[in-house]
Amino acid sequence: MATIQLEAEQRRTAPPPRRRGPTGNRAAGIFLAPFAVLFVVFFLVPIAYAVNESFYQVKRSGLGFGTPERVFAGLDNFTAVFADGSFMNGIGRLLLFGLVQVPIMLGLALVLALLLDSASARFKRVFRLTYFLPYAVPGVIAAIVWSFLYTPRISPLADLVPFDFLSDSVVLWSMANIVTWTWVGFNMLVIYAALQSIPTSLYEAAELDGAGGWKTAWYVKVPLVRPSLVLTGVFSIIGTLQLFNEPMVLSRITPAVGKDYTPLMRSLQVALDNNDYGQGTAIALMLAVFAAGLSYLFIRLSAWLTARGVNP
Repeated sequence: MATIQLEAEQRRTAPPPRRRGPTGNRAAGIFLAPFAVLFVVFFLVPIAYAVNESFYQVKRSGLGFGTPERVFAGLDNFTAVFADGSFMNGIGRLLLFGLVQVPIMLGLALVLALLLDSASARFKRVFRLTYFLPYAVPGVIAAIVWSFLYTPRISPLADLVPFDFLSDSVVLWSMANIVTWTWVGFNMLVIYAALQSIPTSLYEAAELDGAGGWKTAWYVKVPLVRPSLVLTGVFSIIGTLQLFNEPMVLSRITPAVGKDYTPLMRSLQVALDNNDYGQGTAIALMLAVFAAGLSYLFIRLSAWLTARGVNP
């Protein structure tokens, strides 16, 4: 009884929880200030400048020799983007590229991650490093190396196949090969990290139910790494629409890749070659909106499939 009374007195006399005072808020503000400044300067300000620039055009008089005048153009730059056949053709190429390359790359990454996560896998560290090494190679360097492998009479690989890697009908898939080689290891590590976080008790329960290795992988592991698959899918969609290094390098060695092969290349051509920064900025903004829309649709589709119990 005395013990209960003593505990009650201790609870009554215990000090109330301390509230965060102005000093704590000030310390948090000090730590957040560098990030906030950098975020505004290097993220929000460039976006605001790009949006503002997309509504203006530069007019010149006197057969182009007069003083340039910056005038408000409204939505003229955006309507010109939709009427630009090069931009729409580039979007079509990237859609075809993404529909084929992204599923293949993510499928390979998933298979490699499952193999590394299997109990019978050996030399896991060696294979993880081997698969990840291509990601450590800068994109331009990787494209240059592969361009030598695609060039006839220079590459030993080009002479072994019955088609030309740099022809009109194949060059897009030659780029897909470079992108897959570069990024499959990164996506594999993201999925493999998700596999490592799955409790082993689920594997033990599946084994007690008589599930073998393949059934455990498909019905236990794959559904639990779905968020990682969605994440890598979104990254891959955004990366597809930003395709630039590979076509820019290959454009130097094959006429099948022009200066306007992708939307980003078209934006660069319009802004620098045509000296039309307003329309070039509008192309970049439309590409960003397009990437955001596709990513949202992909996330909604994944949620819809999850609600119906459909595996990836």
